[in-house]
Amino acid sequence: MYEILLVVYLVVALALVGMVLIQQGKGADMGSSFGAGASGTVFGSSGAGNFMTKTTTILASVFFVLSIVLGNLTAGQIKKTDEWENLEAAPAVETITPAADDVPATSTKEKSDVPN
Repeated sequence: MYEILLVVYLVVALALVGMVLIQQGKGADMGSSFGAGASGTVFGSSGAGNFMTKTTTILASVFFVLSIVLGNLTAGQIKKTDEWENLEAAPAVETITPAADDVPATSTKEKSDVPN
């Protein structure tokens, strides 16, 4: 089920990008560059949405719904590991203590800089 939704999601995304790219912008006709028509309005000329506008709206809605559904499915599939989950004590570090005969000792009772 997840894989099928993912393929549909990718197809819808590509179709949405294609529909947006092939649409003509508002006021992009020849007359608007010379000040004719409704180019003086704030948002350009508007009218009833044509087939491309309605198709883009439907594809965008399907894209957002699929995004939410796939997000919920993914959140349920992936289990986040917690670094505080394993609270066992770390293995003790082995310390090496020097042996008594590691330090050279003087055999005579001379005065030395090394404390006893």
